[in-house]
Amino acid sequence: MKKILKILWKIVREILQTISIFAVLGASWTAATYVTRFVYNWTGTPKWDYVVHLLDLFVGVIIFFLCMLIVGMFFKNRQIAMLTAITDAMRRISQGDFNVKMDDQKWRGEFKMIASSINDMAGELGRMESMRQDFISNVSHEIQSPLTSIRGFARALRNPRLTEEKRARYLEIIEGESRRLSQLSDNLLKLSSLEGDQPVFERARYRLDGQLREVVLANEPQWLAKRIQVDLDLAEVQIEATEDLLNQVWTNLLHNSIKFTPEDGIITIVLKADQDEAEVTITDTGVGMTESDQLHIFERFYKADKSRNRAAGGSGLGLSIVKRIVDIHQGRIAVQSELGKGSTFTVKVPYKRSLDTK
Repeated sequence: MKKILKILWKIVREILQTISIFAVLGASWTAATYVTRFVYNWTGTPKWDYVVHLLDLFVGVIIFFLCMLIVGMFFKNRQIAMLTAITDAMRRISQGDFNVKMDDQKWRGEFKMIASSINDMAGELGRMESMRQDFISNVSHEIQSPLTSIRGFARALRNPRLTEEKRARYLEIIEGESRRLSQLSDNLLKLSSLEGDQPVFERARYRLDGQLREVVLANEPQWLAKRIQVDLDLAEVQIEATEDLLNQVWTNLLHNSIKFTPEDGIITIVLKADQDEAEVTITDTGVGMTESDQLHIFERFYKADKSRNRAAGGSGLGLSIVKRIVDIHQGRIAVQSELGKGSTFTVKVPYKRSLDTK
C-alpha cells in the first residue's frame, strides 16, 4: 500500500511541476504583453501584427528565463546546503563516527535517496564495528583463560615438595588447556577460510547415509565411554556436495550431542529425503537449551548458561562453523530443544545445487 501511495504521489508531483512550468510560461507571456504595450505608448505600435507577436514572444522568453534563473538560484542554494550536509556526513563516517543520522524526511527526490542510503550505510557499518569489537573481546577472553591456567599450574610445578600425583594432574591440565588453545586457533582459521571473499569448493556425488555411518563409527570411543545408545535410521541418499565440509557438520553436531548427553542417554540420527533435499536430524536426550539459547546458539562465541554445562569446555565456534557450511551448500539448519529434555538439530541440504561463492 505504501509503495502504491509513493508512486501516486510521484505522478501527482510530476503533474504539478508540469502545470507550474506552463503557469510561469502563461504569466511570462501576459507580462510581456503589458510590457510591450507600455513601450508602445511611447514609441507607437508597429504596423505589422507579425512584428507585434514576435516582440511579445521575445520579451516573454526573456521574462520566463529570468523567472527560471531566480528559481534556480533559490534551489541551487538548497542543493549546496544538501551537498554540504552529505559531504559532512561522509567525512564523519570515514573518521569512524557511525552515529550519523541524516534527516531525510525534509528532502526530496534523489537527495532523499542519498540521505536514506547514508543512514543505512552508517547503521550497517556501526553494526559491523560492534561485531568486530565483540569478536576481538571474545577472542581475547578465550585466549586469556587457558593462558592464565597454564601460567598458574606451570608456576605450581616449580614447587619441589609437590607430590607426583599432583604433578601429573597439573601436567594433564596444562596439556588440556594447550589442546583448547590449539582447537580455538584451528576453528578461527577454519571460520576465516569459510568466510573468505572467494572460497573455492569442489563438489562430488557420494552416499550421505554412508558418510553418517562413518562419522558415528569414528566417534565410537566417545559415546561408548558414556554408555550412550546411538540409533540410526538412514535412508539411501546420494548427494552432490563438498564431502569434507559436510563431514565437519555431522562431526560437530555429534560431538555436541555426546558432550551434553548424560551417561546411558540416547542419540538418534535420522536421514530421509524428498524431491529436492536431504534432511538429517540428530536428536539427543541431553540437558537441552532455553528458548533464549536457541535464538543465539549459531552466533560466534555464544555459550549457553554454563551452570547447565551446555557449552562447557568449548569456544562457541563449532556451531558457527556448522551454520556457515550449511549456508555455503544453500541449505538450512534449525534447532528445537527443551531444557532438561534434550535437543534436535535438523539440517536440510539440496541434492544438487551450486555452492555459494559469495
